[in-house]
Amino acid sequence: MAERLVIERLGQRGDGVALTDRGPVYVPYALPGETVLAEVAGDRGRLIDLELAAPSRVEAPCPLFGTCGGCAAQHMGAADYLAWKSGQIAATLRQAGVETDILPMVPAHGAGRRRVVFHARRVESEGRSRMAVGFMAARSHDLVPIPFCPLLVPELGRAPEVALALAEACSKSAKPLDIQVTATLGGLDVDLRGHGPASPRLRTDLVQLAERLGLARLTMHGDLIVALRPAAIQIGRAQVEPPPGGFLQATAAGEEALSRLVLEAMPRAKKVADLFAGVGPFALRIAERAAVHAVEGEAFALQALQAAVRRTQGLRPLTVETRDLFRRPLMPLELKGYDAVVFDPPRAGAEAQARQLAESGVPTVVGVSCSPSTFARDAAILVGGGYTLTRVTPVDQFLYSAHVELVGVFERPRASRARPTLG
Repeated sequence: MAERLVIERLGQRGDGVALTDRGPVYVPYALPGETVLAEVAGDRGRLIDLELAAPSRVEAPCPLFGTCGGCAAQHMGAADYLAWKSGQIAATLRQAGVETDILPMVPAHGAGRRRVVFHARRVESEGRSRMAVGFMAARSHDLVPIPFCPLLVPELGRAPEVALALAEACSKSAKPLDIQVTATLGGLDVDLRGHGPASPRLRTDLVQLAERLGLARLTMHGDLIVALRPAAIQIGRAQVEPPPGGFLQATAAGEEALSRLVLEAMPRAKKVADLFAGVGPFALRIAERAAVHAVEGEAFALQALQAAVRRTQGLRPLTVETRDLFRRPLMPLELKGYDAVVFDPPRAGAEAQARQLAESGVPTVVGVSCSPSTFARDAAILVGGGYTLTRVTPVDQFLYSAHVELVGVFERPRASRARPTLG
């Protein structure tokens, strides 16, 4: 049964929130100030009709918006969108008891996302079974076929076609596939996941298909099928070949914006530790002007970083260390002598490392995060140890989604650097 709801605010995922006698009801694709008819089940509402639209509502640029689950905010005007994303960070920090200046959000979509993961499933259509590739519908396991995504870089324009051809080649397996496609300087880099080990016959077929499709590299669960050209990306003055399926920032513009903010926070640093360094998006840029020690748990990522360092002239000393920073964070004694530390952990955050940093005397700590909640937890630890969170800058490389990146700068007062104590 449909209910008439008045939307009061935006929720964390971008849903419109209506306040009722039963509690809040979350309605996807609704905006503050709107009156909607929604089919309500528990605290979720499905938008049926828009009785009164907000003046800020805009037309979605993608015809699949509302069907495909990849975007949450194509209907938001610029003011609503900026306030929603920045507001997530401010509210999360307040809940953690951390106060600081939230600077204006940096747009970082650039030319688009350089990596995409398609799901491949066998579907029934007109009485026939066929392979299809696409994204999942919002809060559903239903596949939405994607012929084109406007959020991708132009180099990924043929990625759905490539993914479908590879899925069809693997179609004898009944398992669903995930197909990760990355735009690199050498062409498309593809990693197939979910199939399991490839038979000799399938490997031969995939090599021939990769050649026909003009791929740079094709791997299956990271296992190399064929490499036809270097699958490299540009990081500062270096070119890096990430390991198959290795982590990259979603957009090149996002990586550049995050790196610029990191470098701006340590203008005079001579010795820097880059923790959770990955393939070196920060370390390689910092090494253009300072010595860097890059620490990362994934050995293959550091091998890619070391190979890039060997090929790049003019860098300051850059050393690496393979280390699980969740279990073995750098201790205060090991951090002694560093002018600055940058940490960019996964969504789980860096609680163990933050506790050791809080006891250190490092003058400047820069936190990069894709999760405001875990960043707020780690920030509270650092503030409790005597640091001041001087500023936070949101970075929007996940256009139209609920995800937001941020860079936070922590400074330790000069008088407390010699003998830091926990509060």
